[in-house]
Amino acid sequence: MVNDARGASFVLIPGAGGMAWYWHRVLPLLKHVRHDAIAVDLPSDDESAGLNDYAEIVVRAIGQRSNVILVAQSLGGFTAPLVCARAPVRMLVFVNAMIPRPNETAGAWWENTGAVRARVAAAGAGGYSAEFDLPTYFLHDVPETVLRAGPSDQRPQAEAVFNERCRFERWPSIPIRVIASAKDRFFPLEFQRRVARDRLKVNTEVLPGGHLVALSNPQGLVDLLLRLEREAR
Repeated sequence: MVNDARGASFVLIPGAGGMAWYWHRVLPLLKHVRHDAIAVDLPSDDESAGLNDYAEIVVRAIGQRSNVILVAQSLGGFTAPLVCARAPVRMLVFVNAMIPRPNETAGAWWENTGAVRARVAAAGAGGYSAEFDLPTYFLHDVPETVLRAGPSDQRPQAEAVFNERCRFERWPSIPIRVIASAKDRFFPLEFQRRVARDRLKVNTEVLPGGHLVALSNPQGLVDLLLRLEREAR
């Protein structure tokens, strides 16, 4: 469905693993309020596919859509600026995302931003293990019913993407918003706030949830996306 004059087209980019399923609780909520919404599936397990390929897949998914709100989660932040350079995007929204600088690699981003140091410090303050594992850092607030209904195997993320430069010159002259989850253990809230200020000069919108907030708090995320969309008109 291409959006009509009353609705926006929300185009949703997943993070590492590239699975459109990540957005499956968000899509029906956006469509229920008469917005178009598509989640893009990326070939993250293909070592021959890079950021340019990811961006082209998203651009093809956008097609002839107008009034596009591009939403990028986690590693999807490295695909987002490439899409904005190739397709008509009205607003860009980062959700618990890696925000790149021009020509930065996703591999270098961790050291450049101090992401690991921030995660370890937050673990010490929060009283949970600093050693990364999926249940502690990604799944701690996702309902068991959602996990049981999900894919039995998570798609791996090819390492090649982390070595590829994000080749864009500058951020587009469109509204850019940053959403961070209050209980994100992977990218702690204060870390995300600092990166958003340093790299985009924007404040951060905060909502309840962890790193996979589209699974743990889809209604809260959709409500915030709709508010940002209204404010950007």
